[in-house]
Amino acid sequence: MSRLFQPSFSGTTAKAFTRWTAALAVAIAMTTGCATQHAPIDMASQVDLERFAGTWYVVGNIPTFIEKEAYNATEVYSSPDNGRIATTFTYNKGALDGPQKTWRPVAWVSEESNALWGMQFLWPFRAEYRILHVDADYQTTIVGRSARDYLWIMARTPHPDPADYASLVEIAVAQGYDANKIRKVPHNPPAG
Repeated sequence: MSRLFQPSFSGTTAKAFTRWTAALAVAIAMTTGCATQHAPIDMASQVDLERFAGTWYVVGNIPTFIEKEAYNATEVYSSPDNGRIATTFTYNKGALDGPQKTWRPVAWVSEESNALWGMQFLWPFRAEYRILHVDADYQTTIVGRSARDYLWIMARTPHPDPADYASLVEIAVAQGYDANKIRKVPHNPPAG
């Protein structure tokens, strides 16, 4: 093996390099998508972004590579500021009590529809982010992509009713997602 380029980092520099490399891989994966042509994907007709803001528990997904070992995953969206939405994605890596990881991508709301966002983990890459469904009470939502390569089923509680979760999976399947690829995201058991 060539020793021409073998970076040697330690401490904070190594963590920053690893984080940057992971962010680059996510950005490339999310912006390239699949080469397969799909039927158009339906989005929510109108999203009240103020009601959509706040904490969502990721209860199911077709994960990106950084989410494959995610537990206790949450997305927190800020109220829109000039079409920009600050986002915080937090999860425990590898176990319910694993080390906590945090990402802070930024979203931009499309002029075409407020259910269509560009999500940016790393400049200059923006990934498509479509709100496919949000219930009338803003308690459950489904976010996906027209390539149908990634999916996020989210709720305001980490343990939604199993019938509600099954209904959300059915909605995703009706949009062309493969139910066998959807992973239920583990969360700590309810207290009490």
